[in-house]
Amino acid sequence: MTAGYDDVAPVVVPDDLTFADLGVPAPLVTALAAAGVSKPFPIQAATLPDSLAGKDVLGRGRTGSGKTYAFVLPMLARLAASRPKRRPNHPRALILAPTRELATQIQASITPLTDALDLRTMTIFGGVGAGPQITGLRKGADIVVACPGRLEDHLQAGHVKLDAVEITVLDEADHMADLGFLPAVRRILEATPAGAQRLLFSATLDAGVDVLVQRFMTDPVTHSVDSAQSPVAKMTHHVLHVQADTRLPVLVDLTAAPGRSLVFTRTKYGAKALTKKLIAQGVPAVELHGNLSQGARTRNLEAFGNGTAKTLVATDIAARGIHVDDVTLVIHADPPIEHKAYLHRSGRTARAGAEGTVVTLMTDDQVRDVRDLTRKAGIAATVTKLSTGDPFLSELAPGERTFVEPPARTEVAGAGTGRTSGRGNRRRRGAQSAAEQRPGGRGSGGQRSGAQRGGDPGAAQAGKSGRGRGRSKSASTPKTYSTSTPGAGSRTAGAAAFSAGTRSGSSRRGR
Repeated sequence: MTAGYDDVAPVVVPDDLTFADLGVPAPLVTALAAAGVSKPFPIQAATLPDSLAGKDVLGRGRTGSGKTYAFVLPMLARLAASRPKRRPNHPRALILAPTRELATQIQASITPLTDALDLRTMTIFGGVGAGPQITGLRKGADIVVACPGRLEDHLQAGHVKLDAVEITVLDEADHMADLGFLPAVRRILEATPAGAQRLLFSATLDAGVDVLVQRFMTDPVTHSVDSAQSPVAKMTHHVLHVQADTRLPVLVDLTAAPGRSLVFTRTKYGAKALTKKLIAQGVPAVELHGNLSQGARTRNLEAFGNGTAKTLVATDIAARGIHVDDVTLVIHADPPIEHKAYLHRSGRTARAGAEGTVVTLMTDDQVRDVRDLTRKAGIAATVTKLSTGDPFLSELAPGERTFVEPPARTEVAGAGTGRTSGRGNRRRRGAQSAAEQRPGGRGSGGQRSGAQRGGDPGAAQAGKSGRGRGRSKSASTPKTYSTSTPGAGSRTAGAAAFSAGTRSGSSRRGR
């Protein structure tokens, strides 16, 4: 392993430093100011002098520490200084990221800066059509932000050449190692010029990542500003010891409070099932996991980001690279298996100096595992044994609880497979009580059938979410609520805006 990486003391930087002081070119300083960014974070202040000087840099900082600008600014400064003519299929800079969501968010972060410098950027990842990506490469792009799998596909097919790359960034390198991307990353780096500048940022440096450092980086300058296990001053950790049958009511109570909540489960099925249960209890929620099509993932993230749905239920796909401002509460509905996952999940709140609360739900059979988990993570969590309605829940998540009446739905005849249609027929034969007991329905069945018939899952979801199922004609009296959710006034409470969270999307797994 690279000598001294884990032993490097965190760098203390002056509070009065500016980007100009660090050597960032004036046009970029102006563009940053226009985007509301005027003061560098510690990881940026520590790494920018070396990266702007053209050195290879190995940087460690916890999630949410500001790593994106730490590698974007030297990249843009270098490209703006050289300014050769764009060449089709020959990008000049490359950023590798482990997930589609992270690639998309990196591009969104740098777009105001690239626009100011007249630089063109594009993303490449799986789960979407390759045609538009091939067209974008042919038009010429200065910066490509890519996931390794799909980029290697284009590389092997000859749609992209990496021999003109001047600077390469590996973001969340340890996560790429965890996902098994290192062989593809090695082949991609081998296709870039040996003398190109390389920046690697990671929360941890495991043995697999160290292979990349030794093979592809030249005398890298190492900077460490907050390790993955460094405590976040404004993040508080709580473990709620609950009984299995009170786990859901406690979760509903917490997520119904004001503010955005991010809830983690271990499995894709668990995320899907829990999203349905929350919607049925009046909590607008969407899901995020690997079984969703890219269109559904994008729509659900947008709904969470714009407040249409204030709860996102996710697997560890959201533990890294998902940046949504003002996530006030992270809830481990399923405690993760290992401590690194706990730290990265928890890092979705208390970002960039904001405050946040992390709650882990623990049942009797999980006590030993959670105790070991928090010990390895270096977290001193407050453990509280409670049940439904405990006043302490209001202390953890203050404010009036807000609910939305979930829609009662029924299947349209012939909309799905025989099994789905049969379920719809049973409802139409008068199963009103079942509709009352399951107000959220099982809307994913029809959408899943549509994907199996060969149609485009994203298009099917976008076009049929509001038309594919009629409303139940049950005469039962709906629940009544004293409050409403923001955005509910413009459409029927619990309308199709939240139905994206119950769709399974395509079975294809993008890389």
